[in-house]
Amino acid sequence: MASQRSWQFCGECLQPCLQVPSPLCPLCRLPFDARKVDKATHVEKQLSSYKAPCRGCSKKVSLAKMRVHVSSCLKVQEQVASCPRFVPVVPTSQPVPSNIPNRSTFACPYCGARNLDQQELLKHCVDSHRGDPNRVVCPVCAAMPWGDPSYKSANFLQHLLHRHKFSYDTFVDYSIDEEAAFQAALALSLSEN
Repeated sequence: MASQRSWQFCGECLQPCLQVPSPLCPLCRLPFDARKVDKATHVEKQLSSYKAPCRGCSKKVSLAKMRVHVSSCLKVQEQVASCPRFVPVVPTSQPVPSNIPNRSTFACPYCGARNLDQQELLKHCVDSHRGDPNRVVCPVCAAMPWGDPSYKSANFLQHLLHRHKFSYDTFVDYSIDEEAAFQAALALSLSEN
């Protein structure tokens, strides 16, 4: 991964990066040789040796097995089911806009699986469509004001890894046009120097 440092990742974080023909480090985005990845066995041993109580049934479970246990623990499922639904503290007078496009969940361009955020879309496509040679339209790009809903990506998985490392909602003001966004970015850049 990074040439000067040795980065260690859990398998869950690194696995999507290893599933594509030219893997990139999830931290620095530099290419690396997947055959030279060493498993951090000392971390696995630590996770297997430490135990903590389940938040539902209080059973002591090794940290390495905690996610699997919590996902199947009936007490945790009962707690989740009994959580109150969100209700605003004060009623709002603001109308709920109905004409705003959904830019947070997407459908898989291969099979149509719905309601996937960017990370879930990547995981789904790596798990289910890794070898699919079909050119597809990126649903993330198509949902953006500047996106071309007819452009088909030749390597959709690499496109997701390279172009969608973060959620656009964090950085983009959709209410302004491209020229205004460019001018604002230019002004901010000049003010920082």
